[in-house]
Amino acid sequence: MKQTLYKDFSFDSAHRLPHVPAGHKCGNLHGHTFGVRVEVTGEVDPYTGWVMDFADMKAVVKPLIDQLDHCYLNDIAGLENPTSEVLAKWIWDQLAPKLPLLSAVWVRETCTSGCLYQGD
Repeated sequence: MKQTLYKDFSFDSAHRLPHVPAGHKCGNLHGHTFGVRVEVTGEVDPYTGWVMDFADMKAVVKPLIDQLDHCYLNDIAGLENPTSEVLAKWIWDQLAPKLPLLSAVWVRETCTSGCLYQGD
């Protein structure tokens, strides 16, 4: 039986979007409390009753979230244009080698706006 687990994280960071039209408010330096949801999908182990331990998910994801917290995203290699779309793929690329069951990365900039990335 396949099921999907998720774990939510958040971090506060500043960024600006360098490729928006002149005068666009997102071209100015600003910050967000970003929300990140990491999903893994796999078979439920009949003995443990879970796809994976939530603590194991946290052990993989939390160091990456700590790297993004309270920083200027544009200064991080690969995030020079830190849109939600670019950030979601960047997080996926960092996590996929360490989290083989990774099935989705959600990035929320606000309570009403975000991006879902499910791999290539």
